[in-house]
Amino acid sequence: MTACSFGASSPSSRNSSAVVSNNSSRSGLDHMFEVTIENSFDFRSKEYAALFSNSAATAFQHPIWLTNLYEKIIARGDVEPLVIAVRERSGARLAMVLPMVKRRYAVLKIVGFADMDVCDYISPVVDHATFQRIIEDAAVTAAIRNCIKPYDILRIGKIVDPFLPLERLFNVNGRASMNVSAYASKLESSFAAWREARLSRSYRKRLDKKSRQLHRMGDVSFSSVEKPAAIQTICEALRVYRGKRFDGSRGPADLLQLPSYYAFYAAVATEGLGRFARTYAIWMDGRPIAGALGLAHRNAFLVILVGFDAATYAKQSIGSLLFEKIAEDCIRRGEAYLDFTIGDEPYKRKFGGLASPMWQVHQIGSFLGGATQLVIDKLPLSRAVAGRLIRGRSKSRSEPAS
Repeated sequence: MTACSFGASSPSSRNSSAVVSNNSSRSGLDHMFEVTIENSFDFRSKEYAALFSNSAATAFQHPIWLTNLYEKIIARGDVEPLVIAVRERSGARLAMVLPMVKRRYAVLKIVGFADMDVCDYISPVVDHATFQRIIEDAAVTAAIRNCIKPYDILRIGKIVDPFLPLERLFNVNGRASMNVSAYASKLESSFAAWREARLSRSYRKRLDKKSRQLHRMGDVSFSSVEKPAAIQTICEALRVYRGKRFDGSRGPADLLQLPSYYAFYAAVATEGLGRFARTYAIWMDGRPIAGALGLAHRNAFLVILVGFDAATYAKQSIGSLLFEKIAEDCIRRGEAYLDFTIGDEPYKRKFGGLASPMWQVHQIGSFLGGATQLVIDKLPLSRAVAGRLIRGRSKSRSEPAS
């Protein structure tokens, strides 16, 4: 364990730790927290499970999600974990976890949350009251900022909770809009009431027509997939369908085609079965022709991965029919929202999705970082290249409904 005093750079190896040992904050109050870097943090531990269940964190900080994210993607890539844990000194109770990473692009060092292009919402794992105590303790926030050094750019996007001001935690001058929204459709007490309230009359008639067309083509069924072997079948079908649709010729290629990302999604789907994740499918004569993976969290279902046989069933709006059936199942389970997550695809509004703004914060940590940001802000011809450099190799996860 390596000491991390204020003003000194934190260690950067994968297994290093750092401890803040100051006895008082700048306000003169007793320093109540200890800050450590724990890059081998156990997200399956009981202490993290308890922290998460009482926190304001999102589904994308769930123990199953983060365990597999660090094991399947981060550990296999050119990414360095940076997990910061904050504990109360009295009893060492876990108070907050910041699941972060360091990435290097040539000589540029970027620090941010563990997103890896698969998370739609970013959040520290902490409850609102404890977060307020932490950001009001100048010594603790200074220690956290010291633990992420050195970096050229700190960039954290996909922030949705206005009551967890990460800009104060990292001493950033405000937050900025990401110019993209997330969309969620409020569910009703019955499927018929939801269709009436959220879908236009013309769209309801269109989907009814498409459903009749589809049923004339064979033996059609819809299911929430409950067996691990069947989940693997759906994951493989999603990889095939999405590989054809998002082949990189007209935009970003599909993440599911990468072995590490496929292993990640498959692990989340199977390990989360009955606890956190749900897999859906539409079957035609026993063959999956459409599928979706999503996360159940706090009375909402978040759709994160969708694919369908567009070559055969695009004219039947198979994606839209799948979303309808998912909504019906969520209502049957008593859930309150169908969350389509981040992205401004038009189909989300057709299903009654209401927009929520997404925010980001960034901080320059070096001359190189400032120069890179200047390129993004001032030189339009280089903006796309530099922006991609900072944000990572963005891959498509969105699937148009029809």
